[in-house]
Amino acid sequence: MTTRAVTDLRAKDCILIGAGGHARVVQDLAELCGATILGVCDPKFQGKSGQLWHGLKVLGDDEYLSGVNPEEVLLLNGIGMLPGDRVRKVVFQRLTGMGFCFPALVHPFAWLSHHASIGDGAQVMAGAVVQAGASIGINTIVNTRSSVDHDSRVGDHCHLAPGATLCGNVRIGEGSFIGAGATITQVVTVAPETFIKAGSLTTSGVL
Repeated sequence: MTTRAVTDLRAKDCILIGAGGHARVVQDLAELCGATILGVCDPKFQGKSGQLWHGLKVLGDDEYLSGVNPEEVLLLNGIGMLPGDRVRKVVFQRLTGMGFCFPALVHPFAWLSHHASIGDGAQVMAGAVVQAGASIGINTIVNTRSSVDHDSRVGDHCHLAPGATLCGNVRIGEGSFIGAGATITQVVTVAPETFIKAGSLTTSGVL
């Protein structure tokens, strides 16, 4: 886990991983944070290097990274997450195992308390709020307008979909997906790999 200090994205160039809808949001987020993005990699780009994808140079598929020095670039995880989908986690673990680093990203219009902590590769999107004493695990998405209140703990590789609300002292287990607009009331524990439906109200533990 890292602290509130977020990597200066101007220190190294970045490569975007993935080329779907979430990748477009991450591209925008990273550029707002001062990143220079060299290009994008995605399996669908095999043999298509040199083209453009939303203004970014297509570098090829994931094999392109085998020829890149991990000490010279940062990676941006543009792979989204759906309930039960572990692709984002698998790719993150494979590439960190190769020595690459994924910086935490915090949108300029999000609120991250100086007394909160955020893991490597976590992404806090526009309008999100992370209050004092809260912690966000590695590679976790806190999506648009989500709220994580005081002393809550969100595990690694989770996704809080847009508008999700966690009240104080909530515990979210690794790999869980909290649906759009869902509310989890205070002092509730959610087990790992749990799917909380969009718009739902959770007032007791999910084990």
